Parts: sequence; structure tokens; C-alpha cells
Amino acid sequence: MRIRLLGELDATLHGGSVTPTAAKPRQVLALLALHAGHIVSVPTLIEELWGDRPPMSVRTTLQTYILQLRRLIQSALPAGSQSRAKDILVTRFDAYLLDVPPGSIDVRVYEELVEAGNRAIDQGEYHAASRLLGQALSKWQGPALADVRIGMPLGIEVTRLEESRLNVLESRIGADIRLGRHHAILSELTVLTAQHPMHENLCAHHMVSLYRAGRQCQALQVFRTLRETLNRELGVEPSTRLQKLQQAVLRSELDLVPHAVEQREVWSPPAAPEPALGMPGPRFAHW
Repeated sequence: MRIRLLGELDATLHGGSVTPTAAKPRQVLALLALHAGHIVSVPTLIEELWGDRPPMSVRTTLQTYILQLRRLIQSALPAGSQSRAKDILVTRFDAYLLDVPPGSIDVRVYEELVEAGNRAIDQGEYHAASRLLGQALSKWQGPALADVRIGMPLGIEVTRLEESRLNVLESRIGADIRLGRHHAILSELTVLTAQHPMHENLCAHHMVSLYRAGRQCQALQVFRTLRETLNRELGVEPSTRLQKLQQAVLRSELDLVPHAVEQREVWSPPAAPEPALGMPGPRFAHW
């Protein structure tokens, strides 16, 4: 089985679609796929589907959705196959488990590429880091689970994944800056800073790229826009780190002190997702 979660939900088995069309079975499949190889408890599935207002026949209804998924899986298995749908969507004590290889799910492939890209950054291998993180980002075909109704457990996972995506994008841009690809990433940074006007590290990357592309005035304007936005929305000033970067641009010192801006905490994705995952932290912001 191959399952896509980074975009619209899509599941195929032996070339045939096993993606349910009804909303709640889609939620069940998405949650099981995000935790493939790990059990997902019945209470977690109930919370996902109905929140704090489950129907009276909640467990029977959930079993119906599981049965619908198994029928789709069974219909895609070739004649004479030794596997059965129950071997793929497995029942455990008060829980279910989707037993498929990690490499068949785009989220797991994405996270493995991110881990490899992070290791390359830690080792100073920026060409490899840019390539690996770029490959990770290419797994995204749109917002995570774009066409799936989202309950609380899935909402936590979607938030985690979207935050991860932004962190990985920031790290890949940081690697590209290290490689001197300032002109190549300017248009991308223009869009990103417009989408995330209070994201200091994206603004910092934009400032550095503009400055090193010979556009000092525009680099300073990026800082002014950030400052105005933070003052208007939150009543705060940019961080000391960003103010030091502005001063370096003003004094034309940035190229002389490429590491003047301090590092941020390193983030790595979890090795294997569990039903209640926390938010990932950010990666470094080297210039």
C-alpha cells in the first residue's frame, strides 16, 4: 500500500485505489496512516471522529468504518494473495494498527529525508543538505490532508507537519545562502516573508540575500516592514539578533561577519510518530 498524506489523501494498493470517499472513514485511514506501525486506540479514534459528543452506538459505528476500509483493501488484493485485509488493518486490544512499510507513506519518507538533511547541515555539507531538504519538501503536494475533515488528534498532527515544513524550508534556504545562491532564492523569500510577515528568521534570510545581492536599501526596508508589523500587531520590537543584523547591514559589515547572528536551537523530526506528538522546535539560522 502507498499512502499520500502531504496534500490530498490518496491510498493505493497494487495499483488500485483504496481511498474511501466518505468523510469519517477518510479520517480513520488518515489517523492510522500517520501512525502506521503503531497502535491507535479506540478512544483516540472516537475523539477524532466525534470529539466530546460521540453517538450512543459509537463503537459499533467505528467498527463499521473499519469494515469499510478492510473491504476496500480486500478488493485491491490480487486473487490468490496470501495476505488478507485483516493482516494490513490489524485489530489490537481496544486499538487498531495499520501494518504497512514506513517507506510506503510519504510522511515517513519526508521525515527520513529531513533527518538526513539535518545531519548534512551539522557536518557542514551544504550541497547535500540543500538537495536532501529540497527532496523532502518536494513530497508536499499541498497542505497536509487538504481534503480530510480534521478532528483534534489529526489537527495536532497537521499543525506539527505544517510547522515542520516551514522549519525545513527555512533550513534549506539557510543552506542555499551558505552556498551563495542569493539571487536564486530572492523571489522565494519575497513570497515567504509576505506570507509570514512576523517570522524573524525568514525576514533575516531575506535581508541577507538582498544585501549580498547588492540591494542594501531593500534589505533595510525588509527590517523596517518587520518592525512596523511587530509594533502594530504585538507591540514589540524585533529581537536583538535581528537588530544586530540590521546594524551589520547599515555598516556594510555583513559579509565580513557571516556568523554574527547567533544560532538557534537545532530541531530534528521524531523518529516515529506517536498518537500525541508535540510541536517541533526550529533549526538554526546561519547567515
